[in-house]
Amino acid sequence: MKTTNFTIVGMHCASCAARNEKALRQVSGVSEASVNFATHTATVEYDPAVASEHHLHEAIVAQGYKVMDATSAHQHHELERKEIEVARRRALWALALAAPVMVLAMLGRLVYVQAVVSAFVTFWLGRQFHVGAWRQLRLGASSMDTLISLGTTVAWVSSAVALFTRGSIYFETAAVVTALILLGEWLEERSRGAASAAVSKLLELGVKSARYEDGREAPIAEVKLGDRLLVRPGDKIPLDGEVVSGESAVDESMLTGESLPAAKLPGDLVYGATVNGTGALVIRVVKIGEDTVLAQIVRLVRDAQAKKAPIARLADVISGIFVPAVVVIAVLTFVGWWLASGSAAVAIIPAVAVLVIACPCALGLATPVAIMVGSGVAAARGILVKNGESFERAKLVDVIVFDKTGTLTVGRPVVTDVVAFGGRSESEVLAPAAALEAQSEHPVAAAVLAAARTRDLDLPPVADFRSFPGRGVQGTILGRPVFVGNDRITEERLKIGPGVMEAFERLESEGKTVVRVSAAGEVIGLLAVADTVKPDAAPAVTALRRVGLEVVMLTGDNARVAQGVGRTLGITEVVAGVLPDGKEAEIRRLQAVGRHVAFVGDGVNDAPALAAADLGIALGTGTDVAIEAGGIVLVNGSPAKVVEALKISRRTFRTIRENLFWAFGYNVAMIPLAAFGRLNPMWAAAAMSLSSVTVILNALRLRRMNFVRGLPSEPKVVTMR
Repeated sequence: MKTTNFTIVGMHCASCAARNEKALRQVSGVSEASVNFATHTATVEYDPAVASEHHLHEAIVAQGYKVMDATSAHQHHELERKEIEVARRRALWALALAAPVMVLAMLGRLVYVQAVVSAFVTFWLGRQFHVGAWRQLRLGASSMDTLISLGTTVAWVSSAVALFTRGSIYFETAAVVTALILLGEWLEERSRGAASAAVSKLLELGVKSARYEDGREAPIAEVKLGDRLLVRPGDKIPLDGEVVSGESAVDESMLTGESLPAAKLPGDLVYGATVNGTGALVIRVVKIGEDTVLAQIVRLVRDAQAKKAPIARLADVISGIFVPAVVVIAVLTFVGWWLASGSAAVAIIPAVAVLVIACPCALGLATPVAIMVGSGVAAARGILVKNGESFERAKLVDVIVFDKTGTLTVGRPVVTDVVAFGGRSESEVLAPAAALEAQSEHPVAAAVLAAARTRDLDLPPVADFRSFPGRGVQGTILGRPVFVGNDRITEERLKIGPGVMEAFERLESEGKTVVRVSAAGEVIGLLAVADTVKPDAAPAVTALRRVGLEVVMLTGDNARVAQGVGRTLGITEVVAGVLPDGKEAEIRRLQAVGRHVAFVGDGVNDAPALAAADLGIALGTGTDVAIEAGGIVLVNGSPAKVVEALKISRRTFRTIRENLFWAFGYNVAMIPLAAFGRLNPMWAAAAMSLSSVTVILNALRLRRMNFVRGLPSEPKVVTMR
């Protein structure tokens, strides 16, 4: 079997994706097909002995759409940009022209001007609905396009006929319905375009060229397995490789999400797009192209997005039954009245009333208005909801999975303990340690120096400074050799006073990195360094449990540190030592047993899990990739906002369902009245407008709701990136 990906051009509703997916599955040799409306991409698994990509493309073209190779990323993004711009222009022009038509209709003036302007809005600016409806009709199907086209066309044509028969005129109905739905289409295009940016952000992390051991440079595509590359201090590592010579500490936070760099010695593995520290390394390339860890992360995100089924919009489902039923009722109404009255002119009035009352103004507004208001309420509280699908997914979530570093913790090491021995003060331990670390670029060094500055300590001069990557630093202070580092304390190498080992083991058991400070071979003190828990993390976990959600923590850190953080926060289910694919696998495992999972993360390594989860919640203080992969973004990175995001999302989706009920409720109640001649087209239009007002007012209630009752207070530490 072979898998291919390509972009489908021309889809503008969820039913388009469903129809293309069905067409692909009907191609002989296709075992699985998934069309993602959010990214406009199709992923197809097929037997190349039976089918070809040409056959797959033909199936899409037969549905009235175009195909573009998904590998042309720049072309794809440019197309998305143009689609958003076109949608914006149409919406703004339609709103600008529909407004004066409505004013003229209220004043009862210039009906011919109303006719011309509303025709331009309805049939030119809104032509996509009529084209879509015609396409559906040819295939024997119906959708929202059918409802919109039918309703606006009947409203305009009936008004045009009324110009010569002195009947009721409602040109503004056709124009306003078209304008408001075009506005919703524009907002949807904007959020859909952002959904596909995660993969391109990942690709930007890689480097374009590599430097060989002899100093020459070459494009990354020309590097082969086994080549020896030189990685200078501060450079990104170009590809996955094995250290041949040199020692350094490598920032692997994009892979593991951990703030502390990993020590690298000859024989250790390094990964592409991670950042080398202060030592030069020579590496032998062991993975290239699609086999590198970065490429695997890209593939995980891309696959997770492709496998997401587009949201099954209730309006499209109901319209498949509703539209044919309305047409049948209108025809039966016309025939019945014609037979009863013997006049086609008499029969057309109730038939038109049936079609007008079925005009999907409220139906078209039900979802976009609720999403607009809900998104605005969320944005005012620092919560960005990127698409309507997230509102629905939040309703089902029963498990919240948190990343640790940068999500529940601050994301940078700080000195938590200073332990002095031999009657010394804390300052006598911290000052020489900070003096040495002032000449190092290690994150632990920055934490030690920050602790000394907080205490306003004077730092002694240092001579003969030496750095040992992955172990520590050494120098001469006041004539004595001083060492600061994370070497394990052993009695054979050091003078150990009473209580040293006990303090060392206690601090380690608390999940902290312990740094020893020794002078002339004697341990004079210990420094404990840890990534501290965010002040609002524990209250957020408590609040989530209070509303019945299970809380899990995933981390690439070691089990000892992870369990310590878990105990602090009251999280009993902790999974440690997992890389990006492990995080995604854990999400899949929970989903396989029927759980609906929300994942909260902030790093590149979290992107696959964010994309795979039923609901991805990214922190705005994290990486661009995580932000793009998540469906909801918390601007200030506060865990407390997770509860608010879920409450707002659930209430918004409930409002959408209420709106759909009211929209169809008016139709169901009024269609019989219209059919029996108790509701002329003018009153039908008024009732239809009333249903729209009801839908809008119901959505606006979201602005007055309290989503923070019982939630933890605002965080004390807020960092904006």
